Amino acid sequence: MIVVVPVDPPREGLVLSELVERTPLTDADAAVLYEAAVTDVVRTVADSGGELLVNYRDAETLPATDTGGDAPDPETEIRDLVAAALEDAPRDIEDVRFERQVGSTRSARIGNSVTHLLESEDVASVGVVEPTAPAVERSQIDGAAMGLRRHEAVFGPSSGGRTYLSAFREPIDFEDAYAPPSHATLATRATDAGLEFGFAPMIPTIATPDGLAATLATLETRALADRLLSTATPAVLEELGVRVTDDGLEFEGEGEGKGKGKTGSESGSKSEDHRDHGEK
Repeated sequence: MIVVVPVDPPREGLVLSELVERTPLTDADAAVLYEAAVTDVVRTVADSGGELLVNYRDAETLPATDTGGDAPDPETEIRDLVAAALEDAPRDIEDVRFERQVGSTRSARIGNSVTHLLESEDVASVGVVEPTAPAVERSQIDGAAMGLRRHEAVFGPSSGGRTYLSAFREPIDFEDAYAPPSHATLATRATDAGLEFGFAPMIPTIATPDGLAATLATLETRALADRLLSTATPAVLEELGVRVTDDGLEFEGEGEGKGKGKTGSESGSKSEDHRDHGEK
């Protein structure tokens, strides 16, 4: 199975906007946290039985404010990030396939990638793993590949009705399919296409405050059990002073942070049109 990870350049103001809006984290904090999550996800996918394909956004699909002038080349940014993530990994950068994203919305870009691989390259199966799911493990990715032997699609539910993993043997109608609540939308589109689908275990993402809290709690629990493999994200969260308490997330970071604060449960979800971030 080819495993697609759709990655944005880890820039301030471009990634994890919902965390910035609803927590004391700054744009700078969010960029560092996103970079750490991508690092963990890339390492996990590279360690799985799948073939890693990094689907990057280039200047044509980025907001106008993130292109032109002195803006760095997004492909170079993402290649450097992936190379650093795999520096001590069994696989190196030569084993990774890079393809630019094509499409006006996130759903369209992911759909174009999946459909092209399945129909134009005759790939047997394609998975998509969110770059904001650092708690994902190799077992979920390899399990989805195994699930595709019995089903034509597999979906992994995540925070707030989202999906951290989706895998296909046949394409579906991807229009707005990844806008929250993507889990229900993807299942509906699979049903409309006449596909039988299965499920992967639930894994949170860091795209929302509740998802961040669940991710941190999951990673802390694995550390206690000596099973923690995703190390970049918890290291950044510790540096930022983010903790999970009975009241939700607690922020005690100094430096670039907005100051101490807390946030409770989610009050809503964002649409795909909000700066076109989706699960980023």
